[in-house]
Amino acid sequence: MHHGDIAGTTVQGPSPLGEHLRTPALRSAMLVQQEALHAAREFLRDHGFVELLPPLMGPVTDPGARGAKPIDVDYYGHPYKLMTSAYLYKQVSLRGFERLFFIAPNVRIEPPETATTGRHLVEFHQIDVEIAGASREEAMETASGLLKHVVTRVCERVPGVLRDLGREPGFFAGLLAAPFDVLTHAEAVARLRGQGHPQSPDAEIDWVGERTLSEQTDRPFFITDYPKGSRGFYDRENAHAPGTLRNFDLIAHGGYGELVSGSERESDYATMIARMRESAENPAKYDWYLRNVKDGIPFGSGFGMGVERLVRFLTGLDAVWKVSAYPKLPGVVAP
Repeated sequence: MHHGDIAGTTVQGPSPLGEHLRTPALRSAMLVQQEALHAAREFLRDHGFVELLPPLMGPVTDPGARGAKPIDVDYYGHPYKLMTSAYLYKQVSLRGFERLFFIAPNVRIEPPETATTGRHLVEFHQIDVEIAGASREEAMETASGLLKHVVTRVCERVPGVLRDLGREPGFFAGLLAAPFDVLTHAEAVARLRGQGHPQSPDAEIDWVGERTLSEQTDRPFFITDYPKGSRGFYDRENAHAPGTLRNFDLIAHGGYGELVSGSERESDYATMIARMRESAENPAKYDWYLRNVKDGIPFGSGFGMGVERLVRFLTGLDAVWKVSAYPKLPGVVAP
């Protein structure tokens, strides 16, 4: 096995690439991934979405990447960035496409300590969905419908592969049988604190907290209404509950944590500028984006579903690098 030293911690990661690509578990995971992506496209196209190919770099990228940093590239003498998320482009694309999605590669320099979570890679992919005119609740309904459809199709199409990996169909019974519960962020914080976990009420639910909550249920659930300041400037503030955001995460059961993050989007130009300044973002960096916002972007909602996290959840494997053909762990240099 390959090992890297991360802040004094020895990280057990993949074998050299050629060996990793020959492992039976990876082959099984790739068969599950193939069916999951086919099912995702099937569901979204059947619901009127158009697939676009995402940009790989731009003058600015999504700033809300939870402690991660973008990679700078020289683009004909201009400082561009690889996409940590193509969110800004996705929202602007609503000007031409009312319902759209990407299967988008993301590159983020994650903090080295995230190498040990089993949930972080430097390169990963998202199923990115955006819907003009949709409320948060409509986006949540789409996300839960997408997940249920993917699980159903994967169980139908590759049951033997799942069995070989040790994933029993009963693990998904609750997911398929009932609607997903909804907790507000404040309720999640109170539940964790009641169990002795020191979760901050002003920050995202931390990874230990996510795992703790997700181990205590038999089906995924939503967390909504994160506090303002814990997320990017584009999550719309709740006019009826100032200080909270009209956003959500979908947390997988079984200890797998966040699969989906989404929100209603801020689309008002003056509010966007104010939110950028509140979050210490320089509006000048976002010139091309803000010009589009000023010209008029439709109100809408959307979300991103992590592909590798989804496949890990489907297969039951214990780390996202095991479901990536070409894994790059945070802090570990790899081909």
